[in-house]
Amino acid sequence: MQKTLFLVAALLLGSAAAHTEVTKLTPAAGSTVTAPKMIAVELSEPVNLRFSNFKVYALPAGMDAAKYAASKLKLKNDASARADVPQTYKGMAAKLNVALKPDLKPGDYELMWHLLSDDGHPVSGQAVFTIK
Repeated sequence: MQKTLFLVAALLLGSAAAHTEVTKLTPAAGSTVTAPKMIAVELSEPVNLRFSNFKVYALPAGMDAAKYAASKLKLKNDASARADVPQTYKGMAAKLNVALKPDLKPGDYELMWHLLSDDGHPVSGQAVFTIK
């Protein structure tokens, strides 16, 4: 009986400690595509978009994607340098679209995000795709 209670408690605590993840991107990370109009993002659970930040930048050749994302996510008033159309996200959602500016040039682009997981932990990440 004690073993069963321990197992149930461990399973419950394990699922409560899970953080939100990006589960699907379109275009996918590592893909090469014609210039898309948007990036579709799917998350493992709904998050409060008010506390979320999604940006897209052209990734300079040879630049480390994680370091580049960390530096760019902190910036304010950077709309003119970005490849996405800045927008204010509201409400709870597990799916969203990040609109891209028209006529993006061929090259590598990086979607970067910072969001607040349902358990209160911040989650950051990035994904790179190529426009042909």
